Amino acid sequence: MSAGADRWIRWTTVGCVALLALIAGTVSYLHMHMLVAQHGQPGWVAALTPLSVDGMIVAASTTLLADSRSGRKGGALPWALLVAGSIASLAANVAVAEPSLIGRVIAAWPSFALTASYELLTRQVRRGVAAEDSQDQRRQEPQGRSRKR
Repeated sequence: MSAGADRWIRWTTVGCVALLALIAGTVSYLHMHMLVAQHGQPGWVAALTPLSVDGMIVAASTTLLADSRSGRKGGALPWALLVAGSIASLAANVAVAEPSLIGRVIAAWPSFALTASYELLTRQVRRGVAAEDSQDQRRQEPQGRSRKR
């Protein structure tokens, strides 16, 4: 595939993930805020709790991405935090939903869509790094061979 097509695909994915992040983040924030407030927490706690959940998801995801980019496997802690944050986000969204199957699916969808699309973006980043690494190796091989002669 050409570099221009790769770039277009990557930027399209980034744009879609950014749009989903805005939509899902807003919906998820409102649901979590509502849930925390319904359980008697003061306004400032209700305002900050959703940010702590989503912040943990972003921190864990970017840690895993950084590990992947540097050739390391992600450790247990970032994976555990990513799973815990994702479950907490889904659970909070479902908890405030209309108590029907369709209501719960609708409420869970933004959080699911954001998590899934973010993973698609990180896969592209990982593949891009792998492709760059293989190109770098190909460029270095002829130089290494000529030095040995």
